[in-house]
Amino acid sequence: MAERLIILDCDGVLVDSEPLAAEAYVEVYRRHGLAIGPEAVAACVGMKQADIIEKIGAETGQRLLAAGEADLWPVTKELFTHRLKPVAGVIDFLSVLSGPRCVASSSSLERIHHSLAVTGLAGLVGEGIYSSSMVARGKPAPDLFLHAASKMGFDPADCVVIEDSPFGIEGAIAAGMTAIGLTAGGHSYEGHAEILRDAGADAVCPSWEDAARELMARGFVAETVRAG
Repeated sequence: MAERLIILDCDGVLVDSEPLAAEAYVEVYRRHGLAIGPEAVAACVGMKQADIIEKIGAETGQRLLAAGEADLWPVTKELFTHRLKPVAGVIDFLSVLSGPRCVASSSSLERIHHSLAVTGLAGLVGEGIYSSSMVARGKPAPDLFLHAASKMGFDPADCVVIEDSPFGIEGAIAAGMTAIGLTAGGHSYEGHAEILRDAGADAVCPSWEDAARELMARGFVAETVRAG
């Protein structure tokens, strides 16, 4: 089997971070006299921080200033340090995966590395760690995925992206890659799979075990790979 690249989103795919991240946003906005609910953050899953803040402001009228933005990572980091867990099944999957893989996330490099470290995933994802801070446009633009593929030495047609957000799926499709939706995270909700399909996902999997089977069927991993 010819080598093909698996590109992994981080939040909601590798680490079950989205509920904690929403909690951090709500708390920081509260500290700065602003009121938002977790649903306002959930609507932005997959986007980089600057775009999340802009979207929340546009849709709720609650506009976080620079001082508040500076508080987001320290509050989030504290929650992650004590409560962040890997997404169920991902350690089993990565532990037996022999082919090339990398991470492409909308989060900052510091947040990605911290998330991987506290969940024990740092040694399983490879050395290719790519952040939206490295490109001009975040998801749903294809820039980050194209950057990751180029750095890893793969043609986009030989890449598959595992994503939990419609923005990530749209970016993967725009990059000319296979896009697999994953709904295994704690933030998944009724209708999540349909939203990912509507965004263009080639398949949507409710668990890493199902994702492993889908990747095997598509020739991205050997048949010895299992998860669960």
